Amino acid sequence: MPERVMTEPDLRVTNFAGGITSPNPFWLASAPPTNCGEQIMRAFDAGWGGAVWKTIGAPVTNVTSRYSSIDWMGQRMMGFNNIELISDRPIEVNLREITEVKKRYPAHAVIASLMVESTREAWHEIVARSEDAGADGLELNFGCPHGMSERGMGSAVGQVPEYAEMITAWVKEKARTPVLVKLTPNISDIRAVARAARRGGADGLSAINTINSITGIDLDTLIPRPNVDGKSSHGGYCGPAVKPIALNMAQQVMADADSALPLSGIGGIATWADAAEFILLGCGTVQVCTAAMHYGYRIVEEMSDGLSNWMRSKGFRTIEDFRGLSLNRVTEWKHLNLNYKIVAHIDEQKCIGCDLCHIACWDGAHQCIHLDRVSGPMDGHVELHATPASRESESRESITVTPVTRREREAAFGKHAVGHGPYPTPLARIPRVDETECVGCNLCSCVCPVENCITMVEVPTALPPETWEERTRGTACVAEPQIT
Repeated sequence: MPERVMTEPDLRVTNFAGGITSPNPFWLASAPPTNCGEQIMRAFDAGWGGAVWKTIGAPVTNVTSRYSSIDWMGQRMMGFNNIELISDRPIEVNLREITEVKKRYPAHAVIASLMVESTREAWHEIVARSEDAGADGLELNFGCPHGMSERGMGSAVGQVPEYAEMITAWVKEKARTPVLVKLTPNISDIRAVARAARRGGADGLSAINTINSITGIDLDTLIPRPNVDGKSSHGGYCGPAVKPIALNMAQQVMADADSALPLSGIGGIATWADAAEFILLGCGTVQVCTAAMHYGYRIVEEMSDGLSNWMRSKGFRTIEDFRGLSLNRVTEWKHLNLNYKIVAHIDEQKCIGCDLCHIACWDGAHQCIHLDRVSGPMDGHVELHATPASRESESRESITVTPVTRREREAAFGKHAVGHGPYPTPLARIPRVDETECVGCNLCSCVCPVENCITMVEVPTALPPETWEERTRGTACVAEPQIT
């Protein structure tokens, strides 16, 4: 029988938002990594498929310093904050370099990010100049949360649906290339502005821009960061910490029939897996900023290879084969199955006896993980266990015991020591889940430091699926607010 040959995955983006193409879905977001033509050409050489030029408008004066970050458990820049404004270079210089980049890299996507004062004439002029320079598309920056918003631009437009619709319509009066509207997350419902952009004629959307933030305060000087001569300002927050927020907003937009347009996903994307998640929620391209600032342009090599390998393993040939496949898996809480039940299962062969799951369950969840490893007394079908207070009293000595590593145990007793049971960790230190009490909250598996040591296992209930809406059907409920 002839061996089946798997076609190599095709990462190309074709006809995004009505006409934009690129060698792959990985674009650099409008930010310092796309400040000038020389940078963007180096990025394209490294493997990026497109770039959104750092926002072009009347040149600004920036301050120093401009950045601050949140480090978490040894990871630098888990969250990143900036108070930098749009391009501080003359408009004509940026446009001249766009022309040069497109001349050298005609197959790559070059998108001009634009922000000017809110007049029809100003927008018509910058649109015409940008398209004449050779831009493949336009991104209207309605999302910048600092500095520019104080001048009536950026998020000052993106937070008012009527303004966003009006300016989008002005741009569409003049534009010949696809128009993307960049959405701010600093709003009660992102769909309101997405709908407005669609009504204004936008061809696509970009989401999300940065989130208003103050990253911290220096406890020696009492000055918030970043420090600008003894003062600071709220800035735009981005990086890995914002990805869950960005995914939620991408899903909100793409699942809403009145706001869904071709979407370029932004927010905390640093790996191929991050990109795949955004595409599964409907995004046609993804934009990266913080990760490129942190690690450099060459991260795109791993992103492209990783996405290709994953697509091959899943049998996907093109981006469109899996784009949006997870959208229908997200629903309102009232539509979830109340009769679906899972419980925690601890793999004794992998447990290291760290006690984190036990502590988390007792202090932060439902007190169903125990260290007795035997069945306790019963009250009907429920096992009886010591109260938290008595457990605390009994464990005052045990909490000072450091978990035993496998190497230490082998050094003390030998690899095949008799009397230590069949597990790498002494049985007394391996927690036990009481399934009659376990509510399947998943906290224990979240805190466990060992991959797949704690898994959530489905338990048949013999009950038909039932949602909250079905269970309460016929009873009075509060009407959901309407958005426009």
